[in-house]
Amino acid sequence: MSEYPSSVITQDSKGNKEVRLLLDRGKFVRYRYLDSVTGKIAENEKMSILLKNTEGEEKHLYIIPLQPGRSLVIWPKGGEKSRSVWNSETGKEEALFD
Repeated sequence: MSEYPSSVITQDSKGNKEVRLLLDRGKFVRYRYLDSVTGKIAENEKMSILLKNTEGEEKHLYIIPLQPGRSLVIWPKGGEKSRSVWNSETGKEEALFD
């Protein structure tokens, strides 16, 4: 087994030491959902995070809050589709990544 620097070591809930291993890095976009009629935040304050790695691949995470401090994260099935988001500050549609 290799020796890892202490700065990359963490402990799980049982006290076992683990190494934080880089999988990817890149850009992200986080957005939430509003009711299109009322303009109020959609039920459960659900949100999505789109990750774009340095190779240009996009991954979608769908996040549904369950209770304070806990959420369910889903990797949606199916192919990625093009999306835009509404920027409430500018009042305009924007592409996810520029």
